[in-house]
Amino acid sequence: MALIRRLLGAVEEQDRVDGPARAVQGAVQEARRGPAGVRVAEVLRGSWLGHPAHPLLVQLPIGAWLSAAVLDMVPGGQDAARRLVGVGLLAAPAAAAAGLAETSDLDVRQRRVAAVHALANGTAVLCYLGSYACRRAGRARAGRGLALLGLTAVAAGGALGGHLAYSQGAGVHRWK
Repeated sequence: MALIRRLLGAVEEQDRVDGPARAVQGAVQEARRGPAGVRVAEVLRGSWLGHPAHPLLVQLPIGAWLSAAVLDMVPGGQDAARRLVGVGLLAAPAAAAAGLAETSDLDVRQRRVAAVHALANGTAVLCYLGSYACRRAGRARAGRGLALLGLTAVAAGGALGGHLAYSQGAGVHRWK
């Protein structure tokens, strides 16, 4: 088995995240109670669209941050890169909310992967917040370094999200 599959599969065994993951799942389930909660969950999950919203919404922060990394390598691209880091930060909460809305129906192994996926992406957001602050303060080199750390965390989060959807089949039959 390939190394990446072994690493991603090992996350399924990490029972250390069970407590927080169960608490988040319980909070999401509680928030879905009542007519207003059901409507919000349907919007966040993409029911109105006939397609999960989370994979669509993640494109904006990922695209903005990846584009910022490219612009960081181009002379004169730093100002545009800072703006793209900001765009990604503005878009990330919607993607995160849509992802959280998907956690209510996960089994224990999926919940573990989802928790580490969220942790990786939360780490990315913190790195990009630091990157944006450094860039605004004129510390471009530190801003670029934090952005690269953030992009690494986004890549790990994306691999975990892909594992959750493709290997574990989280949510795949809901749309048939």
